[in-house]
Amino acid sequence: MKKLLTGNEAIALGAYEAGVHYASAYPGTPSTEILENIAPYKEIVAEWAPNEKVAVESAIGACYAGARSLTAMKHVGLNVAADPFFTMGYTGVNGGMVLISADDPGMHSSQNEQDNRYYARMAKVAMVEPADSQECKDMVIKAIEISEKYDTLVMIRMTTRVCHSKSVVEVGERTEVPIKPYKKDTSKYFIAPAVAKQLHLVVERKLVELEKFSNETDLNFIEWNDKKIGVISSGVAYNYAREVFGDSASYLKIGFSFPLPMEKIKKFAEEVQTLYVIEELEPFMEEQIRAAGINCIGKDKIPNTWELNPDIVEKSLLGTQKPTIDYDKNVAVGRPPTLCAGCPHRGFFYELSKRKNVMITGDIGCYTLGGTEPLNAMDTVVCMGASISMAHGAKKVFEKNNDDKRLVAVIGDSTFFHSGMTSLLDVVYNKSNTVTCILDNRITAMTGHQENPGTGFSLQGDEAQITDIETIVKALGIKHVKTINPLRREAMKEAMDWAFALNEPSVVITRYPCALKKYSEQDIEEFGPIQGICEVDQEICIGCKACARTGCPAIHFQHEIKKSYINEAQCVGCELCMQVCPVKAISKVGV
Repeated sequence: MKKLLTGNEAIALGAYEAGVHYASAYPGTPSTEILENIAPYKEIVAEWAPNEKVAVESAIGACYAGARSLTAMKHVGLNVAADPFFTMGYTGVNGGMVLISADDPGMHSSQNEQDNRYYARMAKVAMVEPADSQECKDMVIKAIEISEKYDTLVMIRMTTRVCHSKSVVEVGERTEVPIKPYKKDTSKYFIAPAVAKQLHLVVERKLVELEKFSNETDLNFIEWNDKKIGVISSGVAYNYAREVFGDSASYLKIGFSFPLPMEKIKKFAEEVQTLYVIEELEPFMEEQIRAAGINCIGKDKIPNTWELNPDIVEKSLLGTQKPTIDYDKNVAVGRPPTLCAGCPHRGFFYELSKRKNVMITGDIGCYTLGGTEPLNAMDTVVCMGASISMAHGAKKVFEKNNDDKRLVAVIGDSTFFHSGMTSLLDVVYNKSNTVTCILDNRITAMTGHQENPGTGFSLQGDEAQITDIETIVKALGIKHVKTINPLRREAMKEAMDWAFALNEPSVVITRYPCALKKYSEQDIEEFGPIQGICEVDQEICIGCKACARTGCPAIHFQHEIKKSYINEAQCVGCELCMQVCPVKAISKVGV
């Protein structure tokens, strides 16, 4: 049987067919759908972890216990998980283990576009790179085999285009593999310095064996055509190269990319006149090929910024480009992303935007959009959990400089669980007078509504204990805590006035479901059903645009008649516009 699958769906199928027993991840685009598609396979224990470090450590524990395990994350997630990842390079495995790193060239939903292939080299673990969905499935199975044969973690490097594009995949059967017995072995798993010193020698010997394998495996294959041009490529860049050169070039397709098959590369290079190395982002292969004394053309012509495509490859290497339809770019309307209609974060940011003499440190989540027009209520975004820590450090400096500027940290519920709790502990421990705002929209919204410790459900749909944010905050030592509905403007204002007046750290928790969330029974019980929409009485409307300044995409200002209008197909009846209208021209209908 064949199926049309995305790369992420194919990875999940590969995990099933490979006999994986345990999988853990933290959601992050473009990797999120891997665990979501593993979850329906009840033969696999599939879990969301609070962060990537915990996910990797859980998978390591399962691996040591004898299970075939898998963990997945986006590229910056591996930064969070780097500590156990690097040590895993020394210990090796019991059951096979794979780690999927999904890079995001072009930064479609990320704060950088780092090339995580360098991580495999630094951690001294094997790495494979699929170019399409069939290879995604096949390489999970192969990676598990390599992991167990060579006693190594295997990293699978994906990119956004491979994760999300679809191609045909041959579906097979699951290979049921018994969980291996656990044997206590402190010389392998107990990484004290003396043990690590000896394991480093073992790792170096493994790399020699893995390079021999790299030169022999059909994961790295040559396709001979015209030998005037030779192309060495990996991942989706191989597909771009094939589209540009077709049969006018010969190819060395690298599927097993660390260690590189240097012997095979040298033999290939000797056979071709001009050698191109086509890879996405950094010159990972090119640097090693040049270091081996092989002349090639790569990043001197092909950019190392943003996502590649066939047009970029063609223009960079051949100097030609396909004709396109030209248009007047001045008349194209810019459509930046915005908070959804009815988003509970809008009420919070609308009030926060009115505060003066304040620095607002933001975090990773859809609430990052609160920093854009027209709300402009966020100054910084760096990484998961950074908002609280940065607010603390900035406040200490402002105090040292006799500056009474207030510091507000903004963080989401899932991000607070991910890495905000330790930052808040730092605020308490080092006595920082900051205002921390935890925006709890009852789901991990930005990556597509995944469950988290605060939602009451696990990845596989089982009921779970709800972790109460206010209880955690108080347990960490915060004395001043308020939980409010951010769509009630007066309550929001009072909470911010209260927090700004304090001389000790405070936390304001805004609690209301994401506008797109399917309400659970608990949601309906706590917040009530969603009813009605808002409507503008155009006889009363004075055209002041106060409602439009909330940034709600359901509100349109009709310039020809100077009146506001609400699109009933978009409105969810959050009532924020009703509360900001100075003449009460907006009312709720359909209740």
